[in-house]
Amino acid sequence: MVEVNSMYQARMRSDDIKAQIEKLEGLAHATVVHPTFDAFDGETEAMLARIFGGTHQYVESYKYAMLGEAEAIVNLPESAQEPQTRDIPKKGLQQRRQLLQSILTELQGLEAQEVDVLMGEDREDPPGPS
Repeated sequence: MVEVNSMYQARMRSDDIKAQIEKLEGLAHATVVHPTFDAFDGETEAMLARIFGGTHQYVESYKYAMLGEAEAIVNLPESAQEPQTRDIPKKGLQQRRQLLQSILTELQGLEAQEVDVLMGEDREDPPGPS
């Protein structure tokens, strides 16, 4: 039987989303024309495409969130549509954050199911005559 290094912890896809949310929180205090937003958006789009595939709805939704136009597409809660967020760049930041948080919530649920399946009881019969 092959030994598995119990010290090894697989990196979860949700860790990437969490890291992007943390970066976004740091960028929220920067000015909108700051060049790191372009880098952040490119990095986030590439990460979403890697996790879900380039044609997934999350990739398209993120593009709309960058423009502050995602509320109708992904049914963002009312807090994303508050009247004081008429400032499109601020609205875009808020929508990015909410979209990433909703993706994170869904992904964590899927990862929990994966862990349950992978750690579940082995139901195969042992080798030998049955």
